[in-house]
Amino acid sequence: MKVLTEGDLRRIHLKEHRKEWVLSKDIFITPAAREYAKEQGIHLNVKAKSNQEMTQVPIVKKENGTFKDAVTGAIYAEKPEEMTHMQDNLLVSKTHPRIALRGRLDSLQAKILLIQFEFKRNQRLMEDLESVLLFVQKVLAAEVKNQPAEELMLLGMREEEIHRMSHNVQEAFGINHTIPRLDMGRLALLLNELRTQVREAELQAVAAFQEGDVLGVVKRLNRLSSGVYVLFCRSITGYYQGEEGCGT
Repeated sequence: MKVLTEGDLRRIHLKEHRKEWVLSKDIFITPAAREYAKEQGIHLNVKAKSNQEMTQVPIVKKENGTFKDAVTGAIYAEKPEEMTHMQDNLLVSKTHPRIALRGRLDSLQAKILLIQFEFKRNQRLMEDLESVLLFVQKVLAAEVKNQPAEELMLLGMREEEIHRMSHNVQEAFGINHTIPRLDMGRLALLLNELRTQVREAELQAVAAFQEGDVLGVVKRLNRLSSGVYVLFCRSITGYYQGEEGCGT
């Protein structure tokens, strides 16, 4: 999925001064980019529905019943309330580890959006969090569709670059690995909380794929944890300072 950031829009607009942009349906427009377009009177013309929609699994009607229990093989004409979709017509209990993982990923998205809302005037932070949100959405889509998660970009870097940066903070940020403290301010503490929630999602992924993670979800979440730690390090070293709405 391509991403249109405020920085991209600003750079091209300063050169071309276009008042209308025709965009394909597979591009993700960050909130900061939308706000800049509104301020500059730029019309973002998306030719089809945006793919910023919840991942859905189609239900296909079967001859001998609509739903099948993925564990027992039992056939149901209607979906029992205590069950939910694994993939396609396959149902599992709502307490199934894969369903619990989806809940964790859903909670991560909710937390990211709340931080974005609180610091929505800080464009640099907004775009970093948008990258994190998009990463979570792609991991969730891969799990729901039961397809291997592709190598993903995070904060404009490849996953291994993120991993290396998070393990070499002295080189990257000029600091040692730091224990969170109250005086670091609200943003740093919220990012640290988000990092712990990513770790919890990773542990749930390990429980969900005990027989082997062919989808690569565990690795993706491990890298996501590194990415959020990078945001934490950025916050305590002043990367987001000077941006409107940074807060403390």
